[in-house]
Amino acid sequence: MLLDVQNLETWYGPIAAMKGVNLTVAEGRITAVLGANGAGKTTLLNTLAGVIDPFKGKALFQGEEIQGLDADEIARKGLVLVPEGRQVYPFLSVRENLLMGAFARKDRDAVARDIERVHQWFPRLKERDAQHAGLLSGGEQQMVAIGRAYMSAPRLLMLDEPSLGLSPMLVHEIFGIILRIRDETGTAVLVVEQNAAVALKHGDDGYIMELGRIVAADTCDALSQKEDVREAYLGGGNGHEGQSGTAQRWKRRKTWR
Repeated sequence: MLLDVQNLETWYGPIAAMKGVNLTVAEGRITAVLGANGAGKTTLLNTLAGVIDPFKGKALFQGEEIQGLDADEIARKGLVLVPEGRQVYPFLSVRENLLMGAFARKDRDAVARDIERVHQWFPRLKERDAQHAGLLSGGEQQMVAIGRAYMSAPRLLMLDEPSLGLSPMLVHEIFGIILRIRDETGTAVLVVEQNAAVALKHGDDGYIMELGRIVAADTCDALSQKEDVREAYLGGGNGHEGQSGTAQRWKRRKTWR
């Protein structure tokens, strides 16, 4: 198992944001974590990435405990986060942003090859190579953020709400590239999403979080067929419900079968 999360718990002062989370990510798999705002999804990724220290529990990456390590040390081990909101360096060029992802690497030839690979996945970034990242569209900035993370040579790529603020066409394009990254490089992916339809369509394994806890886990195909999941996330199964509608439906759910 590439990542094994055991009873992980994170607190913000007196408030438990994440309670007893157990989760695994296998090699070469796309694992989706679904949930409404405030469910603890971003806290999970930030804890795994070393942005936040957990209160208790373990996170084993490639068999080694990583909970409580500094974020840069975790990234060097191959677990890399694409944060919510992209967080590109606005006054650096697209190429400079990509190279920032490779700051810890010494293999210059491989870095050059990886930039070419990112350009193959995202041709628009090659066209805008010298342009300041802050002048790009939201979708292009998401491409930069994913490309920058890949430049650090991850074994596990974690993405926090990659569809946020993007048009349906761009969401489809971004998730198509996520599949290509997995298929062409073997990189595992852990993606947090409110857009359940797209996450379940492209993911292999899925988890649902509610109020800091995992309340359901299965393959994405199986989750997409569960009545409760369809009602809470897919608008009764049509797959086109917006994120705000998803959150409202989630709040009305009382039990899970």
